Amino acid sequence: MTKDDVNKSRRRFLVGATSVVGGIGAIGAAVPFVASWNPSAKAKAAGAPVKVNISKLEPGQQMTVEWRGKPVWVVRRTPEMLKGLDSITEELQDPQSEKLQQPAYAQNPHRSIKDEYVILVGICTHLGCSPKFLPEVIPDETVGGFYCPCHGSKFDLAGRVFKDVPAPKNLEVPPHMYVDDVNLIVGEDKENA
Repeated sequence: MTKDDVNKSRRRFLVGATSVVGGIGAIGAAVPFVASWNPSAKAKAAGAPVKVNISKLEPGQQMTVEWRGKPVWVVRRTPEMLKGLDSITEELQDPQSEKLQQPAYAQNPHRSIKDEYVILVGICTHLGCSPKFLPEVIPDETVGGFYCPCHGSKFDLAGRVFKDVPAPKNLEVPPHMYVDDVNLIVGEDKENA
């Protein structure tokens, strides 16, 4: 073994070790930088849009996400649920959603972009309670919907309020848009993007 052979292998070891340490340092410096691109918890609470994957939501089920510190419900309605919405318009305060509780694209009888899905802020318009999701039948009615056990307000499966209950308005529909068939964004829409 000559002196040159020893120096070459030592040099390779030092170059390799320096490369590994430098690579780890670069990754360590990049992680906080990349993480800073995501909205902080404070920004999310202030209203940053929330991406929601609805691929596992079965027909008749509800899921809840948080946006601006409020519960937002995503309900996947069945054909029977949609049919029930059309049969109760006489019993509702604002069946055509004329009061501004939804974006223009949700001002329709189903209060949604896609009939199958409805997105609602889960806070009663009376005193801010959170109604319960009752997909089958709500008390004293023949259809499913949302029922506030605190004061007795009732909403159908489009978030439309029934007559003769304390709540004065339909549930709010937040701005939202579909990214694709299984992902939507709550808090942002195509009109304001």
